[in-house]
Amino acid sequence: MISRAAQSALPRPSALYGLKLLTLAFVLLMAQLAMLAAQDRPESFADLAERVSPAVVNITTTTTVASRLDDGMPRLPEGSPFEDFFRDFFDTPEGPNRNRSRQSQALGSGFVISADGYLVTNNHVIDGADEIRVEFFSGLELQAELIGTDPATDIALLKVDHSDDLPFVPWGDAETARVGDWVIAVGNPLGQGFSVSAGIISARGRALQGNYDDYIQTDAAINRGNSGGPLFNMDGEVIGVNTAILSPTGGSIGIGFAMSSNVVVNVVDQLREFGSTRRGWLGVRIQDLNDEMAEAIGLDAAEGAMVTEVMEGPSLEAGMQAGDVILRFDGGRVADTRMLVRRVGEAPVGSDVDVVVFRGGEEVTLSVVLGQRELAEGTAAPERGAPSETLEPASVLGMELQGLTDALRAELDLPATAQGLIVRGVDDDSDAAAKGVMPGDLITEANQQAVTTPEELRQRAEEAREAGRRSLLVLLRRGGDPRFLALSLDD
Repeated sequence: MISRAAQSALPRPSALYGLKLLTLAFVLLMAQLAMLAAQDRPESFADLAERVSPAVVNITTTTTVASRLDDGMPRLPEGSPFEDFFRDFFDTPEGPNRNRSRQSQALGSGFVISADGYLVTNNHVIDGADEIRVEFFSGLELQAELIGTDPATDIALLKVDHSDDLPFVPWGDAETARVGDWVIAVGNPLGQGFSVSAGIISARGRALQGNYDDYIQTDAAINRGNSGGPLFNMDGEVIGVNTAILSPTGGSIGIGFAMSSNVVVNVVDQLREFGSTRRGWLGVRIQDLNDEMAEAIGLDAAEGAMVTEVMEGPSLEAGMQAGDVILRFDGGRVADTRMLVRRVGEAPVGSDVDVVVFRGGEEVTLSVVLGQRELAEGTAAPERGAPSETLEPASVLGMELQGLTDALRAELDLPATAQGLIVRGVDDDSDAAAKGVMPGDLITEANQQAVTTPEELRQRAEEAREAGRRSLLVLLRRGGDPRFLALSLDD
């Protein structure tokens, strides 16, 4: 039996009813929020498509292709008595082959980036074209002028003239886009005219073949003819230029690639100002590090870009050396060679930047004035002084090594100033064989010091062991191309 005091402590029926109502309302609210979170997608893309489509164009190019002289001549058996007769007839100025040519057409997409008529598309859409025509969503057709191209990123800048301002779309920041975000692709797939497809960002930072690749991967349908068209975020900003697809059939299977807007904007600005790109240039050859290489030089993590060769130019003047590991460029971290190439390429030509390198167990800051890559392509590396005559072959770390002599240089077609150790043979069971070292390779450095005799290499190996290293870093050249290898000291 409940006492009066206990009864007075119990909630009254009206209070219980109100509490139940509040609880029910809270549960319903949470359920609705969960449903909205699960359906985190727009009800329709119609408003967005309607807003951006006026700035997207279909591109048609016309190219004149010369035909072969014998395209119109009947095919006759070789040695036929009529062969000379027909050839003389068809190859005359009055014959059917005179001025033979044909025109080919290609289709693609593009988009307007300014009211005064600048357009962006892919370089492969307009490459070699004699005439470029663009068709707007409104039906307006204009002839376009080519301003400049960048084959490295497959970007081209066009210009059309019109009496009125043209509709255009703004650039977005691709770096803020996340995997899973909604995107739409607009373009001219398979010549079908204006078309919109929707999907999500499947991945970021994809690299296909180029040094400056930074592709957004999407499952929005991209087909032939979509090339050069824009990839929009939900704010109607261009975060990518649709460029390529991965497909065994030639059609969309949900793996499309759009070049990141952060790469394209820099390229377009240069094309607009100069008509060509002007990329920064350090003047070095580089390679990625692995864990063994990092351990061999005392670096805590396999990050950065290892310099394999310093060419005549900015880095040589700044004091950079082969074997340096570039850790930071212009204040930003360098994770690998790809990141360094992109960051240097995007830096202004002539700018003075700080480059932090790891050398001899400590960080060194170098001040480098960047050159221009387009002007420096093909620059040769500086040659070293001629070495002294070398010793007899000897086995070190599973390799049969011999110092260079004039006879060996002539035999291997090496410069007279070349120095180092030539690999005469490799033990099949050695770490060197497992790492791909081959007879004919030239080892020029060990532990970031020049070596000209097997004994010098053996000394570098012993020094590394005494320092507690498990591997020795060597610089190897094959066909003139340098690369670093970390060879196990257990051999």
